[in-house]
Order: sequence, then C-alpha cells, then structure tokens
Amino acid sequence: MPSSSLLRIATYNIHKGVQGLGPARRLEIHNLALAVEQLDADIVCLQEVRKLHHRGPRQFRHWPEQPQADYLAPEGYEAVYRTNAVTRHGEHGNALLSRWPVAGHQHEDMSDHRFEQRGLLHVEVDIDGRRLHSIVVHLGLVPGSRVRQVEQLQRFIDREVPPGAPLVVAGDFNDWGLQIKRMLAGFGLHEYEDGPPVPTYPARLPLVQLDHVYVRGLVPAGLHVPRGRAWWRMSDHLPLIAEFRW
Repeated sequence: MPSSSLLRIATYNIHKGVQGLGPARRLEIHNLALAVEQLDADIVCLQEVRKLHHRGPRQFRHWPEQPQADYLAPEGYEAVYRTNAVTRHGEHGNALLSRWPVAGHQHEDMSDHRFEQRGLLHVEVDIDGRRLHSIVVHLGLVPGSRVRQVEQLQRFIDREVPPGAPLVVAGDFNDWGLQIKRMLAGFGLHEYEDGPPVPTYPARLPLVQLDHVYVRGLVPAGLHVPRGRAWWRMSDHLPLIAEFRW
C-alpha cells in the first residue's frame, strides 16, 4: 500500500459504461476497468454507475455479471455504491472505490424536481488511522437546482461531518461558472488552482471543466486530466485526478 502522506483522488463520470448512439453503441465497461486501474488513485469517485440494467445483457454479449462498481474496483479496493435514479430498465448512481479500508457510508437523496433523480454518497475512509470523509456528488442540469443542492450539501456536512475533519467533495458538478465554486469556498472547500485549465467535457474535444475535487483540511498539490483517443472513447467525460497532502 502506498504512503498516506500524498493522497491521489480521481473523479470520473463513466456514462453507465456505454458509448455511442443507435447501432454504433458499444460497451466500454471492460476498457473502463483497465482505465480505473491506470488512474492509480487512493480513492476513485464515480458517477453514472449501473448496479443493474435488464436490457444491458440482451444488448451486449459480454455485459459483466457483477454490478459495475464491483467490476471496476481494482484488486484490493473496496467498492461502495448507492442508487440515485431508478429507471424503467434498471438503476444507476454514485460509487466510491477505495484503496484504504471503508469505515462507514450513507446516502442522501438530492433530487430537486421530478425530472432529475440525484443523490450524494458519503463514505468514511480510514487512512493509517486518520478518517477522511469523502462525498461523491452528481449535481443537476438546472442552475437553480445546483444552487439548492449545494445548500443541501452544506447542511449535510454540518450535520454529518465533524468540524475540522478532513473532507473531500468530488464529482460531476454540471457547472462551468463560478457560483458553485464561490458557494463551496464559503464553507471551506477549495480545489487546486495553480495550474492551467483542465477541461473534462466533452471528452473528445474538452471545452469546460464539469468535474471537480474540492477539499477541506488537505493541501491541494496538483491536478491532471489524461488525454488521448483511448480516453475519449470510453465516456463523454474525461477523468480528473487530483493530488493532496495532509
């Protein structure tokens, strides 16, 4: 197990492991499993992860028998998944993969209106005897919804995370302005800002950064987005990798 002095945290919207439209749709979950391993992160925060999908095994010959979170977890990692959305043919939600032991987890519904089912996943990770609180989010598409969801996130943190405890909030924020960033800074969450822009969406020609890793009680040390054809074929987002020091 690597040193705990430098933490590597990744966030990745995997688009349910499927890419393309119509007859060109292709299953990418097997490539995503290799990609997640290559990220070499202590914690991987995932969005749009399927637990089950009744049509998937009929549409794709090699659909994994395991839920996607378990399938994507590299050897030695623990996988935590909670459902955000229940659909006609299955369900999907957020997941967290941890190289370190998981001490506990919970889920909270963040749906702001009936057209979008959203949620947060809160996971406590034990890193050499130190507790790190990690929250995976996938915020809504409507600007007003995102503001209300961040307000709910703040209430959740105030209620569930001890004051001063190291905290990570990562995921797909669906926002490329500054309002959400300023709201998060208002309750002590910041991200690495010393380097050039790191757009993550759309993966093929990234123009905006929708994916973020914010922290409290850790020192941001770097930010990286992998590039190349192999990465943009796997999802409509690129993964974001952030490094922090205690």
